[in-house]
Amino acid sequence: MGISIIMIEDDEELAALLADFLRKYDLEVTVFPDPFIGISAISINKYDLLILDLSLPGLDGLEICKEVREKSDIPIIISSARSDVEDKIKGLDLGADDYLPKPYEPKELYARIMSVIRRYRKSDKEIEQKSSFILNEEARTINFKGNVLKLTQAEYEVLSTLIERMGCVVSRRDLIRLAPSLGDESESRSLDVLISRIRTKINDNPKNPEFLHSVRGVGYRLSR
Repeated sequence: MGISIIMIEDDEELAALLADFLRKYDLEVTVFPDPFIGISAISINKYDLLILDLSLPGLDGLEICKEVREKSDIPIIISSARSDVEDKIKGLDLGADDYLPKPYEPKELYARIMSVIRRYRKSDKEIEQKSSFILNEEARTINFKGNVLKLTQAEYEVLSTLIERMGCVVSRRDLIRLAPSLGDESESRSLDVLISRIRTKINDNPKNPEFLHSVRGVGYRLSR
């Protein structure tokens, strides 16, 4: 299985060197020197791991770490020249999986990447076995408690997005954006109707939900 990596790093020479090295191991690397564009890319595309610098133009890397972790469970390796122990502690507290102080050998970065990926994939398999929802992206199906759900295209798009971000709050705006079948007409009301239909299909009581939770003024969160 291929590994897709996003790197937010404003030192373009270093980023190019690291990306070229990692590609030798068949890792797909996309580099963003602009942190704001990098954050947007994470919300739009699916990556297996984030390599994050801390000293970035216009936005501190620790703030990015916090924001990304609130919205996604993507593995994060901080790669920084900032050697302050407090930065390392704060980064790990905010949800980073590893902290690699610069300078370092590219081989060490590769080793750290593979170590983190192995941990996540093992965890994902264990979680999937316990989850009520299993997403099959190739077949475009969703299995709920052993049965394949009969879903419309829009229902599949919304529920699959919630499954991919399981346990995280997904904003209404993101759900609408990532469900093109909803269309542009009466977006907010259409999403409410669609969520209601999904709840019916998984026998989830909106007043006392077990799986699909409303987060007032923000969006929705799916639990296993």
